[in-house]
Amino acid sequence: MSAIDTRSPATAAARTTPDQPRRRRLGRVDVPLTIVLAIASLTVLVPLYVTVAMAFKTSAQAVDGNALSLPFPFNPASFAEAWTLTRFPVSFSVSLGVAALTVVATLLLSSLASYAIVRNWHRRFFRWSFVYLLAAMFLPFPVVALPQIKLTAMISLDSPVGVAILHAMFQLSFSVLLYSAFLRSIPVELEESARIDGASTWQIFWRVILPLLGPMNATVGIFAFLASWNDFMMPSLITADPGLQTLPVVQNIFQSQFGTNYNVAFASYLMAMAPTIVVYLFAQRWVISGVTQGAVKS
Repeated sequence: MSAIDTRSPATAAARTTPDQPRRRRLGRVDVPLTIVLAIASLTVLVPLYVTVAMAFKTSAQAVDGNALSLPFPFNPASFAEAWTLTRFPVSFSVSLGVAALTVVATLLLSSLASYAIVRNWHRRFFRWSFVYLLAAMFLPFPVVALPQIKLTAMISLDSPVGVAILHAMFQLSFSVLLYSAFLRSIPVELEESARIDGASTWQIFWRVILPLLGPMNATVGIFAFLASWNDFMMPSLITADPGLQTLPVVQNIFQSQFGTNYNVAFASYLMAMAPTIVVYLFAQRWVISGVTQGAVKS
């Protein structure tokens, strides 16, 4: 004898009906929003296309007044010339070293500071420390540029190492804000269990908290890398040795000596831009997940 469904038609309809409008809503295309997103994407895609097209043009094509035209004939020699003029291996290594040191210092300092602030929020000192760090977000580098230049020269940090330290310091405020929001979503019971087992505060942070900060570590690290890699003002003012300048500073030569050689300039810009594009393409999902997880408290 086969089993008989004892559910009433009303009950069965109540269980199946709510999913149908939801599926229709998910399958519907929001035409105005799609148009707005398409127009907004052009503000990124068109400059990127112009950069790639200009990089592969000849010098005559680069100054013909038609930036949107396709490069014909194809001219990859601009990259070789830009490689030589900017001393690309040296400047690339300096930029990479500064960015790497900035990321490591930002991750360590921001995570430790955020953990101390969140877990000691009941103490006035830590609450005011958080407010102080947030207030520092509204203090741009040009405001304190002259004191920083004199201070780094006095203590012999007018080098890429000093630039990396300053980058980490200026990233501290925003990074602490992200870490603090994320740490508040981690249950305190995990730490209490580890403390019952005899773990110290340092052991709890390194073995319990830090592994849970994976998405936020990726988010903070990517923001720190992009900010350090693309910065022009701070390295140009702090670094005393012209031979140890980063890529954005070295590329400034195209605006003076080679102002009309646009194809070489854009080739150099494209080579400098490639690492940031690659990093973001591979890590964008961690950026989105880290920000959203830090914004929603469990």
